[in-house]
Amino acid sequence: MRASHGVSAYMQVAGYKIIPVNPHITEVLGEKACPSLFAIPGEVIKAIDFVDVFRRPEYVDEIVEQAIQLKIPAIWLQEGVINERAAEKARKAGIFVVMDRCVLKEHRARFG
Repeated sequence: MRASHGVSAYMQVAGYKIIPVNPHITEVLGEKACPSLFAIPGEVIKAIDFVDVFRRPEYVDEIVEQAIQLKIPAIWLQEGVINERAAEKARKAGIFVVMDRCVLKEHRARFG
């Protein structure tokens, strides 16, 4: 089981709506996957609280570019995903950034 799958399953059980973004799959955990952030329908984009990134650091720049254009309020870079340049660019665009932390661990620590 990939970490992205386990964390996403946990967040679903905790009541969060997930939107998988991956150009190589069509569905995850019963949710239709989109090939990029740009492919998420406009009415859904407006409801996104944050993008949880499980990609390698070299792919974060493109994700940040899309998030900036779509005005997504926050980006969460999972453990081991560190890209200071992209994080700074996101912050300068007004996006809240969490880097190198696990959303599952943080959620459990705060909400049990």
